[in-house]
Amino acid sequence: MKTKFIFVTGGVVSSLGKGLAAASIGALMEARGLRVSMQKLDPYINVDPGTMSPFQHGEVFVTDDGAETDLDLGHYERYTTANLTKKSNFTTGQIYDSVIRKERRGDYLGGTVQVIPHITNEIKEKILVNAKDVDIAIVEIGGTVGDIESLPFLEAIRQFRIDLGPENVLYIHLTLVPYISTAGELKTKPTQHSVKELRQIGIQPDILLCRCDRELPRDMKAKISLFCNVQEEAVITARDVESIYEVPMAFHEQGLDERIVAFLNIWTKDPDLSSWERIVRRVKEPAGVTTIAIVGKYVGLTESYKSLAEALTHGGIANDCRVELKYVDSESLERHGVGTTFDDVDGILVPGGFGERGSEGKIAAIRYARENKVPFFGICLGMQMAVVEFARSVCNIEEAYSSEFKEDAKNPVIHIMEKQKKVKGKGGTMRLGACPCSLKDETLARRIYGRKDVAERHRHRYEFNNAYRKELEKCGLSLSGVYPDEDLVEIIEIADHPWFLGCQFHPEFKSRPMAPHPLFESFIGACFKARQDQEDLGKSEAGKDGAGSGTSKESSGMSKEDNE
Repeated sequence: MKTKFIFVTGGVVSSLGKGLAAASIGALMEARGLRVSMQKLDPYINVDPGTMSPFQHGEVFVTDDGAETDLDLGHYERYTTANLTKKSNFTTGQIYDSVIRKERRGDYLGGTVQVIPHITNEIKEKILVNAKDVDIAIVEIGGTVGDIESLPFLEAIRQFRIDLGPENVLYIHLTLVPYISTAGELKTKPTQHSVKELRQIGIQPDILLCRCDRELPRDMKAKISLFCNVQEEAVITARDVESIYEVPMAFHEQGLDERIVAFLNIWTKDPDLSSWERIVRRVKEPAGVTTIAIVGKYVGLTESYKSLAEALTHGGIANDCRVELKYVDSESLERHGVGTTFDDVDGILVPGGFGERGSEGKIAAIRYARENKVPFFGICLGMQMAVVEFARSVCNIEEAYSSEFKEDAKNPVIHIMEKQKKVKGKGGTMRLGACPCSLKDETLARRIYGRKDVAERHRHRYEFNNAYRKELEKCGLSLSGVYPDEDLVEIIEIADHPWFLGCQFHPEFKSRPMAPHPLFESFIGACFKARQDQEDLGKSEAGKDGAGSGTSKESSGMSKEDNE
């Protein structure tokens, strides 16, 4: 079958959920037996988000081949089986860089290089390259219709319908229908203006996804249909849901997938959404609950930990429990101490990050977890801080620290990687992408994975300093996973602890709701067990108190007959 293209745009405001919408469309197409590819085109001039602050951009998602990408690619991988690579995310910076390189090389010799056709042709080429050997190519255009930055991308996708024909290209526009509480009604004007803006560019949307907090009434859909020149059946309510994993089923109930295959003239099997139904049931009706503290410095913007939060949810799905997250500011721990911060949590997780700010707060949290036998999971910088804490507190290594924070540290148990020492540039120069890891026998990591060799995704410059390897191992730190090619430490753990593990890589990037990452599944299982054990202990102590208080009828020697 000839590849069909679905372009997803957004209007009115940002953060409406284009990425989730595109991912959910991909899930629905796969549920119908179609092969899909996913791609995100970002209008910003940065070459990639790798050098952007998490407060500016949120999480940086890393693919197997080492691309630093938009966090929406995380949604794509969690919702579909699409194999995402460097070709799956392009920015204005990359497009212009490619065109300028071609101009310098002489590819356009004799011609004036312009936005149309040279930039738009480059965009179309990038889209076509990523769409090979699939039935449906889903392409999300970042930003909001009306932004000057996104105009070349919108012009490029406008040309696609002319190039490939109307049956091979579908435009889906995500827009906002706000409820005005003072007026007590939904308002369609923002959607009308957004579609008008899109039509002025030359794109007539085929389907509208209307974000709102309630169901759109029939007359409202008819009004939107009339003023936006869209069939009434193609006006889809995209209302708020309790769990993001409900979105594919919510779209299916609105008939979105049926409209898509009809527009594109595709015959498919009936969709099988049983796996999504099972996931949603476990998310909404769990058998238990567990609370995890995430200790970091980006807790003011939880989008910085998007894949992490979802991976923890996946661990909960695997253990049939709801995972509640408590975000803890590591700088606050530095100022005020641990105190009672972790009294109400079942596990502590210290995620990745960069820079010294908040590092002592993370170390304090790790020490609390180690000494109080609270399940602990350290990821990337979290693992490095666990090494520092162990070196200081257990091995009594004076002034143990990371050379990332103090270049002349007396005992740099964490230091810069050898290959990074001569690197000058910042963008795309870290250790990135999937690397092999060999697991040591009879360790927690080996039991969790169930095999000796694994591959995980990385994003870092600093590593465990092997000069301190023997000393730390002698004190009880188990180095259970290594990168065999260069003998780099990948996983550390403590044997005499219920669950204490740190890894240099980012396992959250490979977790899926239908295939939770084994580390998160095991960590949440340990936290859930810790909570149950604590509850059982509380019940047992309550029973003892009741038995010893003399208030029960049996302990006082009173029976029903005595009372009578």
